[in-house]
Amino acid sequence: MDEHRLTVKGRATRERILAAAAELILRQGVAGTQLDDVRRAAGVSGSQLTHYFHDKQTLIDDVIAWQAHTTLKREPALDTFDAWRRWADQVVARQTARKFQGGCDFGSLAGQLAETSPETRAHLADGYDRWLSQFRHSLDRMRDQGLLRADADPDSLAHMLLAAMQGGVLLSQTLRRPEPLRDSLDAALAQLESFAG
Repeated sequence: MDEHRLTVKGRATRERILAAAAELILRQGVAGTQLDDVRRAAGVSGSQLTHYFHDKQTLIDDVIAWQAHTTLKREPALDTFDAWRRWADQVVARQTARKFQGGCDFGSLAGQLAETSPETRAHLADGYDRWLSQFRHSLDRMRDQGLLRADADPDSLAHMLLAAMQGGVLLSQTLRRPEPLRDSLDAALAQLESFAG
């Protein structure tokens, strides 16, 4: 559905449905979330739900895009070493506040859906590519400002930082303690800082 063709009220309804679906999927998993659950949680009728999302797969695909956008929107400007440290602190604080339940909102979707179909995996890969691109641009800016040495590889560093966060979140979720996440982020940041200009 072309979101730009919706009225303000229509966009708000669609957003409410996506937020409700994302929350249910995070709590109950994709398999445990039915369209009726989403309809009730969003406070919409069945006809409203099918107006915006033709079937569950369409809803899932749009939840992936919505969750990627929401995750990226939450990321601060990361163009100094202090900003990266604050980011790591925020990641740990967010997971601690959630009592390490649910994991990363986007990563949890990827874990559940990456093997369901090539199309769904492509949507998830696009979300991760956008996240990596945001990190890469931040690291490029740091290199351009002389904060990182010229031999620093923004692609490699972006992969390392995101993988440290995703893996650390998963271990902390499973073990229900902050140390795996904090340790993985600290190690990644130490590697990043080793390229200080």
